[in-house]
Amino acid sequence: MVLALRQQLKLTQQLLMTPQLQQAIKLLQLSRLELAQTLRQEIEQNPLLDELTTDPDTLTSPDSLPPNEEEFKESERPSEISMETPVPMQEINWDDYANQYDPGFSFSRETPDPNRATRLDFVAKKPNLQSHLQWQLAHANLTEEEKKAGFFVIGNLNRHGFLEATTEDIIKEIGCSAETAQIAIGVIQDMDPAGVAARDVRESLLLQLKKLELADQLPEIIIRDHLNHLENRNYAAISKATGRSAKSVQAAIDIITRLDPFPGRLYSDDETHYIVPDVYVHKVGDDYLIVLNDEGLPRLQISPLYQEILNSDEGMTPEAKSYIKDKLKDAAWLIKSVQQRQRTIYKVVESLLKFQQEFFEKGVAHLRPLVLRDVAEDIGMHESTVSRVTTNKYVHTPQGIYELKYFFSTAIASTKGGDSVASESIRDRIRNMIKNENPVKPLTDNTIAKQFAEENIKVARRTVAKYREQLGILPVKLRRKPRV
Repeated sequence: MVLALRQQLKLTQQLLMTPQLQQAIKLLQLSRLELAQTLRQEIEQNPLLDELTTDPDTLTSPDSLPPNEEEFKESERPSEISMETPVPMQEINWDDYANQYDPGFSFSRETPDPNRATRLDFVAKKPNLQSHLQWQLAHANLTEEEKKAGFFVIGNLNRHGFLEATTEDIIKEIGCSAETAQIAIGVIQDMDPAGVAARDVRESLLLQLKKLELADQLPEIIIRDHLNHLENRNYAAISKATGRSAKSVQAAIDIITRLDPFPGRLYSDDETHYIVPDVYVHKVGDDYLIVLNDEGLPRLQISPLYQEILNSDEGMTPEAKSYIKDKLKDAAWLIKSVQQRQRTIYKVVESLLKFQQEFFEKGVAHLRPLVLRDVAEDIGMHESTVSRVTTNKYVHTPQGIYELKYFFSTAIASTKGGDSVASESIRDRIRNMIKNENPVKPLTDNTIAKQFAEENIKVARRTVAKYREQLGILPVKLRRKPRV
């Protein structure tokens, strides 16, 4: 075999995705907030793109407005303000520009603590568990060493409010005595929220009962000595072990269930993300109206200034002209891609409205089985396009707000050849069955499966268990309440 270099012609077919096509596909799968951010970035990077902030048809010239001076009384006319006659500095009340929180104030000393919270802590970010406890620790009457140990304890609390450091860790890090470490832990545990700085759930619940002045009573006995029976809902064993009646045990458990096993969650600094629908479906009479939500999305247009520059072609270098043409092409393609995205979303929602008509009329129980292929064939697009459109998109319906993917559900067969039922509808039925069950004699998975069989719906017991776990519903033994 001889190795040699030679030229060769070869004819092949290959699918290439241009940058414009890649951009169109990316815009298709973006959520509404991501799309708004992407469009604003494009406006900053492409000088040929302008944001149309106001409808030109609604603009009115100030000269065309009729005079309405008679509508204002002389006393109601705004007084003229002249910059040539400024307000004297001594007449300004500077106290109005400061809030009522004084960072130099302290109950325990005149000199302010450098580690205490300031007004900026309340303005710059949402107070979390650590800042809430530090604010309380700043007003505690402690020595400097005890306060230093207290800050170390606060810094070693997890998001649930539990202490992850041992007494030995505090002694080693701060260099204090065991007594000082215990004082610091005790001070933090006595703060708000109740149960904070505990080592586990048991200690947290005991601390909360202590705050409620229920120490050495039945709720504390149950938590301290019979927590395993409480976890398994074995109320009969608790009643037998404590020698108390079932009614007393139930009253104590009612008190325990009102406690918070994770006290730190109340001061979580996690941001709440609100869902803004991409589409609204309104019922008007017997018909449904589909409205795309364009609020917050920049309205794009080609910059008229650069269009005039390109048309005039006066004193423009070939490089500048080529640059403007390229940006013009990119801007036009972006506007076209956004419009195509909106039209595709509209078509998908229109198709879903046709397939799931009974859902929009009657609710989740009437959701039909549906797959991507059904909608793709209906609107004449590929399944991957429908999948991208329905990702992270939400629709506001008369039945509530749902993700577009929610309407696609697998089918549960009927035992007598009837219409199939959507799996999401089965999950909703299971949720309602358990919600309305007798708490003394709750429904087992096998009982729920038999009830579906009586309605000619083929659902196995293990399928009921799987759907129940997906809904976050406890098994029957943990839902059962004692007979009082």
